[in-house]
Amino acid sequence: MNKNNLPILISSFLAGALFAAGLALSGMTQPSKVIAFLDVTGNWDPSLAMVMVGAIGVYMSLFKKVTGAESPVCAASFSVPTNRQIDLPLVGGAALFGAGWGIAGYCPGPALASIGTLGSSTLVFVGMMTAGMVLTMSAQSMLAGPAK
Repeated sequence: MNKNNLPILISSFLAGALFAAGLALSGMTQPSKVIAFLDVTGNWDPSLAMVMVGAIGVYMSLFKKVTGAESPVCAASFSVPTNRQIDLPLVGGAALFGAGWGIAGYCPGPALASIGTLGSSTLVFVGMMTAGMVLTMSAQSMLAGPAK
């Protein structure tokens, strides 16, 4: 390991730990809470919306300040997405993500934050999520053809 990468690894670990703690504290690692949020015709629980509003508020208040700096602390330059195209892969992926989220009550962040519980549903979800990512990467490389 390169000693120059140590600050990046430490800051990445701390940011991930803070994110996981926030998910756990807000109850977003509990699939039943997520499913209750999605149950708008039954016993709806709006607390996930409050978590989202809080997260968006923090993001909005810091985005301009952080990207206004000359460079990031742990990288050579900022990496801000520029693609604004809405296409079939984007819509299809969003629909598939939403269906999985609604069925399982997990999305990737909370699932990974919950993996330490060793719950069978969490392990199955993370396993299937990983398999889906590997399958997607394989399909994309097959469709792209051989590297030149």
